[in-house]
Amino acid sequence: MKKLIHIVDDEAFMRKNIIDALGENNFTFLESDSGNSALESIRSTRPDLLLLDINLPGLDGLSVLKEIKKTEPDLPVIIFTAHGTSERAIRAMKNGAFDYLEKPFELEEFMIIIDRAIEYGQLVAEVRQLRSEVSREIGVNTDEIVGHSEPMQAIFKLIGKVAPTDAQVLIEGESGTGKEVVANAIQRHSKRNNKPYIKVNCGALPENLLESEIFGHEKGAYTGAHSRVLGRFEIANSGTILLDEINNMPLALQIKLLRVLETGTFERLGSEESIYSDVRLITATNRNPEEEIAGGRLREDLFYRLYVVRIKLPPLRDRLEDIPLLVDHFVKKYSPDKEIIVRPETLNRMQDYKWPGNVRELENTIRSQIVLSHGNILFFNEKQDVSPNQVNQSTSADYDLDFKRQISDTERTLIIKALRRAQNNKALAARYLKINRRLLYSKISEYEIEV
Repeated sequence: MKKLIHIVDDEAFMRKNIIDALGENNFTFLESDSGNSALESIRSTRPDLLLLDINLPGLDGLSVLKEIKKTEPDLPVIIFTAHGTSERAIRAMKNGAFDYLEKPFELEEFMIIIDRAIEYGQLVAEVRQLRSEVSREIGVNTDEIVGHSEPMQAIFKLIGKVAPTDAQVLIEGESGTGKEVVANAIQRHSKRNNKPYIKVNCGALPENLLESEIFGHEKGAYTGAHSRVLGRFEIANSGTILLDEINNMPLALQIKLLRVLETGTFERLGSEESIYSDVRLITATNRNPEEEIAGGRLREDLFYRLYVVRIKLPPLRDRLEDIPLLVDHFVKKYSPDKEIIVRPETLNRMQDYKWPGNVRELENTIRSQIVLSHGNILFFNEKQDVSPNQVNQSTSADYDLDFKRQISDTERTLIIKALRRAQNNKALAARYLKINRRLLYSKISEYEIEV
């Protein structure tokens, strides 16, 4: 797509020379012969680049530049100055001009500056788009932290202390305990809450792509790198980055991250130019950092850089008193317009369950039951397929040996299957199960099966 260049110069031959030099194959052009007409035109048509003569009749170039920067701060503007007016050129740069050229200028220099200005405009647009996408994502995913248990109250106090600072925070906890929710709260209550907030999952990408994702790359840095791409540290400048699953970051990349923490600088892949970025770093891990260091998967020097403040999130099984509050929260979140009834027996059953998937499992369970429910009563059926990597061995063994629970789950499953086969005809379902109807009615009530 052709870029639109707006030329503002009171000399018609100068405007024509510029158009001839740039060529209409690559660009389209707008022309203005005064500052006032240029401002009027830009209000209706935003160009990709503005070429602005400093000496204009009426409103001069510096005044036009100031007015434009009020409404179009990211529009690249190249100023044309007369020979010997360096003081005005300096003022132009201070007022936001991208660059300036002294008349008469060399064509080669002119073309280089034009290319740089166009590229700058594209990069700024890309950054703004990415930041906008990130902000929208945060708006959807950010959630409040719920809990009144003693461990959670201590975490609330810690978040309140650390959030207003720029200290690095390491959040530790099992999968599903809410590490990202805590990171969101820290960012939301920080001094950078109106700045970019970028999240990167270090376990989701292979090493070469992860490095490019974090630090960016230049065109031609590797096969398939067709253009310059900004890294997350560059996009998040002045804001916050969350590096999730930091324990999965390759060791070679950990060294580069350590340098960023020490100096604030990094290089894009394929470039030797150092870039400075002022970023507040939050990291998260679902593993014990000391064990990861002992196993050679996490550098000890990086750990101590990250570990300015350490927040350990308890698993849900260690704060079961929070379950009623969490259930109420998720019911309101996923069914705001429908009153859902949660019986005391259901809450008791939830508090008896081990929740190997922690708060995430509870949330998904509530959401699923609301979707599948035909009425307004919330039911809960304990999961039987607990995988060994979701819960420690002792917890899994305790669960498997709960004889009464296993029998109850089996009975409930058989009754539901029989009712489905009988199309909710209880008498027929009782015959399928080879039990009397009175016992079936009793079991339906006991297990809160909705017919």
